[in-house]
Amino acid sequence: EVQLQASGGGLVQAGGSLRLSCAASGFTFDGYAIGWFRQAPGKEREGVSCISFSDGDTAYANSVEGRFTISSDNAKNTVYQQMNDLKPEDTAVYYCATDLGHSSSYALCHSLPTTWGQGTLVTVSS
Repeated sequence: EVQLQASGGGLVQAGGSLRLSCAASGFTFDGYAIGWFRQAPGKEREGVSCISFSDGDTAYANSVEGRFTISSDNAKNTVYQQMNDLKPEDTAVYYCATDLGHSSSYALCHSLPTTWGQGTLVTVSS
């Protein structure tokens, strides 16, 4: 069974940083994509950052380009999202997600994946 466990959320002031972790079990990353999604109150869920283990490509939402970085530790089956220069508009519940039908980072970030971890709340105060 594919399981994703997200952690690392919290309360931070604007301009601060956080690192989210997503530990995966039940599958290996090879050939698939995995990503971070977020949902703010009253807004639709959106793809934030995704990474492909098929070609190593990454994809980012325009709103986080240059501030967020997705990376992985394959030995630990863990994906990270380093978030710098956080803004109040980054406040949301963040989820990691994957879809065994997607190997493209761009495709995953612009889809509704089939497998989700539980969310972790990120709150950025102004």
